[in-house]
Amino acid sequence: MHTTTRGKRTDIISGQTACSGGRRSVNISVMDPEVSVLLHCTPWKGLREGQVRVELSTRLSFPMAHRYNRHCLPGLERQIEEVWRERVTREPWLFNGAKFRLHSATFTPKLQNKPESDVHSTLCLPPGQAGCNGPQKWVSGAEGGGAAQQRGKTGPDQTQRTTENTNGAGACKCRDKKTVDVLNSVSLHAYTWTHGAVMHSTNVGEAQRESSHCPGTLRDVGSHKRPVLTLHLGLTCYKDFLGTNWSKNVGDLVRRGTNQFGDPSSLLAQPLGVGAVLRTSDNLVVFLRRSQKVAEASGLLDIPGGHPEPKAVCMGVNEDSIRVEQLPQEAVVRELFSSVQAEIRDEVNIPLSCLSAPILMGIALNHTSAGRPSAEFYISCSLTAQEVKDFYLQGGPEASESTDIVFLSRQEVLQLNEGAPLWSDLCPSAKGAVVLYRLVLPDQD
Repeated sequence: MHTTTRGKRTDIISGQTACSGGRRSVNISVMDPEVSVLLHCTPWKGLREGQVRVELSTRLSFPMAHRYNRHCLPGLERQIEEVWRERVTREPWLFNGAKFRLHSATFTPKLQNKPESDVHSTLCLPPGQAGCNGPQKWVSGAEGGGAAQQRGKTGPDQTQRTTENTNGAGACKCRDKKTVDVLNSVSLHAYTWTHGAVMHSTNVGEAQRESSHCPGTLRDVGSHKRPVLTLHLGLTCYKDFLGTNWSKNVGDLVRRGTNQFGDPSSLLAQPLGVGAVLRTSDNLVVFLRRSQKVAEASGLLDIPGGHPEPKAVCMGVNEDSIRVEQLPQEAVVRELFSSVQAEIRDEVNIPLSCLSAPILMGIALNHTSAGRPSAEFYISCSLTAQEVKDFYLQGGPEASESTDIVFLSRQEVLQLNEGAPLWSDLCPSAKGAVVLYRLVLPDQD
C-alpha cells in the first residue's frame, strides 16, 4: 500500500489473511463492534440505479406525522433545540440541512424455491457476523470510552457509543416464533433483534456460498434492470442528528423507542450517508486520510463519501421548507447515486467523466453513532493511481477535509480484516465499505 501526503509519499505494510485450498478466504467470523451490515446485494453483485427505487414517507392519520419520519415527542424536541443552540453558540459556522432518513428496505421479487430463513441469512447479516447473540446493550461514552468516529462534514464533540452483546456468542436463539421476511421488509433496527427477528449464523464466506446458489430467476431480474430493492425514506436534518444519534442519552432514546413504538430507531434521526470504494484503472483502491481539523474521525483513513441532499432534488426551495410531497421518487434515486460521484469529485478532484456508474453494494451501520446507515457503492475510474494522485494534489472544493491520499491494491483490500494492522486505522464508514466490498465483489469477472 502507498500513501501520498500532499507533497510526500510513505510505504505501509498491510495485513494478510490465510488461504485455504488455494482459494482466498474472506470469512469475517467476528466483526468490529463499530460496524455491521444491514443488507447486502451479493446475489446481483451489486445493484445499478435502474434496480433501485424509493418509497417516500406517507402521511399517517394523526396530524403532521409521516410513516418513515422520526417520531416526535414534546420533551425530546425541546432537548434537540437546546443541544442545537449550544452547539451553534460554540461553533457559529454550523448550519442545519435536510437529509434523507432511512426507515427500512424491501427486496423484490421473492426468491423462488428458497426457504425464508436461508434468504434472510443471504441478504441480511447480523452484527458480529457470528450469529444471533441476543439483545444489544447500549453503552454510553462514559462506559465505552474512546473518540467518536463517523462519516460527516462537521460533527459533535461526543464520546464513543458502541453496542455489546448481553447473551454472549453462540448458536442462534430466537426470542419468539415470528420470522422477519426480509424480502418484504428489512428494518433499519434489525440488528437490535426486536420484533422477534430470526437471525441465523452467517459470516461473509457463508453468505457468498448461499448467494451462489440463488436461482437463475434472481439473476435474470438484475440483468433486466428491474427494481429489486426499495428504500423507504423519510426526511430528517442535521440538527436532529446531533440531538438524537449523538445525544449523551441515546441509550434512553433507544429504550423509549422500543417501549413506545416497538422500534428502537423511531426516535433517532438516522440520516442516510453514502460512500464509495473507488478503484483506479490499474487496480488500486482509493482511501483518504482525514484532516486533524475535522470534527469526526480526524486522522483516520476513510473512503470518499457524504450524503445525498434533498435540496438537490428541490432546487430553489428553502431546506427548512422541503416536504416529501415535493420530492419526485425517480429524482431521489438519481440523487442517491449521483451524490456519491459528486463527493468523489469534490474530495478527490476527479472529473465526473472519469467515473463509472455507481454500483450499490449494500448498507452498513455505524454503531459509533447509534447505528447510522450508509449506502456503500463501488465505482471504477478510468485514471491510473498516478493520475488520480495528480488531480488530488491540485486540490478540489473539499480538499481541506483530507491531508493524504492512500492507495491499496485490490488484493490488499480483500485481505483487510480486524486482525490486519491497518484495520484500526480505518474509520467506521471505511470498515463498513470494505466488508461489503469483500462480500459483494462487484468487480469480479
